[in-house]
This record gives sequence, structure tokens and C-alpha cells, in this order.
Amino acid sequence: MKAKILLPFALLLALSLASSAQDGSFSGIDSNLSNLYRLSDAQSYSISPENFTGEKGKGAMAKEGVASKAARDLGQGWKINPYVVIDPGKTFTLAEISGSGSIQHIWMTPTGNWRYSILRVYWDDETEPSVEVPVGDFFGMGWGKYAQISSLPVAVNPGSAFNCYWPMPFRRKARITMENLDDKPMSVYYQIDFIRTQVPKDAAYFHAQFRRVNPLPYKDVYTLVDGIKGKGQYVGTYMAWGVHNNGWWGEGEIKFYIDGDKDFPTIAGTGTEDYFNGSYDFEHPEKHEYVEFSGPYSGLIQVLQSDGLYKTQQRFGLYRWHITDPVRFSDDLRVTIQALGWRSGGRYLPLQDDIASVVYWYQAEPHHAFPKLPSKDSLEVN
Repeated sequence: MKAKILLPFALLLALSLASSAQDGSFSGIDSNLSNLYRLSDAQSYSISPENFTGEKGKGAMAKEGVASKAARDLGQGWKINPYVVIDPGKTFTLAEISGSGSIQHIWMTPTGNWRYSILRVYWDDETEPSVEVPVGDFFGMGWGKYAQISSLPVAVNPGSAFNCYWPMPFRRKARITMENLDDKPMSVYYQIDFIRTQVPKDAAYFHAQFRRVNPLPYKDVYTLVDGIKGKGQYVGTYMAWGVHNNGWWGEGEIKFYIDGDKDFPTIAGTGTEDYFNGSYDFEHPEKHEYVEFSGPYSGLIQVLQSDGLYKTQQRFGLYRWHITDPVRFSDDLRVTIQALGWRSGGRYLPLQDDIASVVYWYQAEPHHAFPKLPSKDSLEVN
């Protein structure tokens, strides 16, 4: 009888994957420093342009590829096909995996317009994706500009290396695609590391959904997500927030409507910067300027200021991961946030800002179909 696995980091505990130990099994899905020394029957594989199928012993076998010319003096095995090119309007399958297992890590560095490159993930036999997000926003780069992120589930490193550590279990199949909406080709270097292993009965499926409203109608609240049905847990929020007014913009409250809540939520925040684990406008108390930061669970990773000419609006990038405090739901979930600033007389001002978001959650399938992705013009950062 194997001992119960303890997870001091709480990352995978929060995602309900550590429960594999409850029935005496150890699948390898819940690996972290607390059990890294434990042996497992899980088998490791990796998909990349040097091994599109991830098969054992089939890496770096290409004889022709995008770098054939560079390797002409060296031949097979010498980095002949390290990336792929996706033509305008085309969708490329980055990975297709059969059987049960879990994606453990995704690394990629896509070129081109990150808002026009759409990442989709399908679990088992789905026809509707469980993940549908512009690749930049998925990795916290919604404004199309690099910023470093040093968090537990998402890391963005120099020069534009996108890393995802959200565990993504699947039972029968996993398929990951990238669509290029741009009118120019894009290149993608990528590696998808996964294991084949038994998946616990109570392991939920990873989901991520994108939304954008520009401008937000006066006195409307911004809906981060609605229509979630089933059992699961909400694990993260990324927001690309473009401000259209002067002054402080983050007085609004986030609200989680859980399991039948109607007019009033079960969880209500006290302000936007408070939700993202900051305080007092993210302002340095002496320098009177925004302070960017990136931590394991939260960050203000972009403060894009006016250049005094054409770039006239302030823009912000923020993330908040619910790793030690997932928001759990049994039947349904809706999440909103207010856009709120100040007007004269110490009164709140409902803002009409440019707001985009990605929300991340786990749930039992099936899931409801997502709202239609915005058109190319509505995705554009301008």
C-alpha cells in the first residue's frame, strides 16, 4: 500500500491531480520536489519538429528540413528541422497523441503577430476545443510585446520563450493546433513534453478561454467567463487592460458567481489591484510610479506608457494564479470584473476601456462550446 503523496507546493493539489494516491496508484502526473525521488511507471516523450510523433527513438531523424542548408556539411542528426512554418490562413497540428497520459510542459517561440496566432487544444474525441486562445495572451503577452514572467505555471524568458507548466491530463487523445490568421507566414519553434501513464479517475481536463471587449459599454461589467457547467476549479486569470481615461483605473471588484448565484456572488473582491495581489494602485510609495513585478502566483508584468505621439494610451498586463486557492464549483461558474475609476467629487467613474482576458480552469467533460472567437479586426491590437 503506497503512502499518500503530500504536495507542499500545492500546485497539483490545487488542480486535483494529487488524488491519484488515494486509490494507491502513482501515475507520475503529480511530480514535484516532494515526490521527485519516487519511481514511476510513467514513460517520457517529447514532440517537436525534430520528432513530430514523439515516438521512442525517432528524434532528429530528418534528412531534409528547414535547416538542411545549414547542416549540409553535417547531415542527419544535426538540427535539420528545428521549426515549422505556418502559411497565412493555415492551421498546423503541433501534436496529436493517442492513449492516456499528461502534457507536462510546453515550450515555444512563435514569430509574427501573437494575437493572430490561435492556439487550440482538444481532449479525447472533442470536436470543440477546450483551449482556444491567441498564443500571446495564453502566455501573458496580450499586447504583443515581450515581458518576463517568472511564475509557477507560466514562464516567459528572453528573448521570447513561452513556457507552460499547467498539467494537462488526457484519457484517450490530445490534439494541439496553431492557426495563423495573419497575411504573412509565421515560424514556430516548439517542444511538447508529455508522459504516457494511467490517469486518475478524478483528474479533470484543462481549459482556457479568451475574450475581448473594446470599448466596454458604459456601466457594463466585463465578463471574464460564463456558461461553465459541471464540476471543477478555476485556477487563473490573465488580463490585458488598456485604459482610455486619465487617472487610476482599478477600483473595480472581481466577482465569482458559484453554483446558482444570481444577483450577488459568493466571492467578491475589493479592487482590481487587490485581486492581482497588489495594493494602492501598484504605486511606488516614494517614486510615484507603477512598479512591475512577477511572482509565483501573481504579477503586473507590463506597464506600457504613452510615447507622446501615436501610442497615447496606458496598457497593462496582469496575471493571478489560483494555485493554493482554486475557486471550486460543483454545477456552474460565472466570473465578472468591474472597470472603475474616479470622477470629480470623489465619485466612481464606470470606465469604457479596452479589456482582453484569458481564464484558466479544470473541469469534468463535456464542456459547453465557447463563444465565437472575435474576428481578426476585433482581435487586433491598435
